[in-house]
Amino acid sequence: MAQLPQIKIPATYMRGGTSKGVFFRLQDLPEAAQRPGAARDALLMRVIGSPDPYGKQIDGMGGATSSTSKTVIISRSSRPDHDVDYLFGQVSIDQAFVDWSGNCGNLSAAVGPFAISAGLLDASRVPRDGIAIVRIWQANIGKTIIAHVPMMNGAVQETGDFELDGVTFPAAEVPLEFIDPAADEEGAGGAMFPTGNLVDDLEVPGVGTLKATMINAGIPTIFVDAEAIGYKGTELQNAINGDAKALAMFETIRAHGALRMGLIEHLDEIATRQHTPKVAFVAKPVDYVASSGKPVRAGDVDLLVRAMSMGKLHHAMMGTAAVAIGTAAAIAGTLVNQAAGGGARESVRFGHPSGTLRVGAQASLKDGEWVVTKAMMSRSARVLMEGWVRVPPLG
Repeated sequence: MAQLPQIKIPATYMRGGTSKGVFFRLQDLPEAAQRPGAARDALLMRVIGSPDPYGKQIDGMGGATSSTSKTVIISRSSRPDHDVDYLFGQVSIDQAFVDWSGNCGNLSAAVGPFAISAGLLDASRVPRDGIAIVRIWQANIGKTIIAHVPMMNGAVQETGDFELDGVTFPAAEVPLEFIDPAADEEGAGGAMFPTGNLVDDLEVPGVGTLKATMINAGIPTIFVDAEAIGYKGTELQNAINGDAKALAMFETIRAHGALRMGLIEHLDEIATRQHTPKVAFVAKPVDYVASSGKPVRAGDVDLLVRAMSMGKLHHAMMGTAAVAIGTAAAIAGTLVNQAAGGGARESVRFGHPSGTLRVGAQASLKDGEWVVTKAMMSRSARVLMEGWVRVPPLG
């Protein structure tokens, strides 16, 4: 039987924040994959190396973690006052699907640099030196992100001395503004607090009734108290990711929280919605040692947060979950705010498994509902490799 050669597709492999993924210009994808649907999903899964029953993604570009099983499609934007459209696909590692239900806040930091380098911005908007303001339409959730990309001698500046816990080497800082980040998820009505409450009693079979703050900001997130589920908030990945009982508990919490938030109609739908919502647990500050061996002192942070991503404890913190943390911390009465000591605040520094992160948010009460005008944080990004990614012919 004659064998066909592999397909070559222009692509760029980039790190953004504490994640990395394969970036494409929409126009470079095969015609059938330029539209949403089965052909696009099949292509991206094959690029990443999924589904892989071995859970390694050896035959693809993925790294077999939630932070490295990611794809991004960028195109010029047809929307007023925006430069590019950004579509994010979280590729399942062991199952045959791509989750399009949310954004990746970490890779958001790489969108602006990629768009500039790929020639997707009008030249008039890109200074030779200084800061390029890239107006990004996040197509998954229908929100605006503003990236401040440093430029030097007409090119994106990637090197620098900005340090980000969870990333080994320093790089150039890319500040991000998430405008009106309350997630406009279908079924959630666009409300920041879809249940109407800052704290709910969430009944979880086999676990009990937990106090929970369920928020749509950055990404739909369910916050619970660490102590209520038997943790301290200082845990690193090994304490949870090797515990099958713990992972099952978190997935049960996630399923019942998603149902209460209106993100799913039936519990069994959660199996094909791995990316959203997230589950996180919070605690008051105490001393601990980060995964790098770096000590984190209680006095250095306002609270501790650990978050689950695609069934595992994240090695640092998802960027979108950081937006949810910053937003919830700004609203007195939420579990996040309580863990941070209560009161009004516009920024918070929290401890995560890899260290600390500061995020800001501006929230206010209008007509009886909480709104957030924007959330801010800094990340870094750089190109790891560029050229072509190759995949066998599909169908």
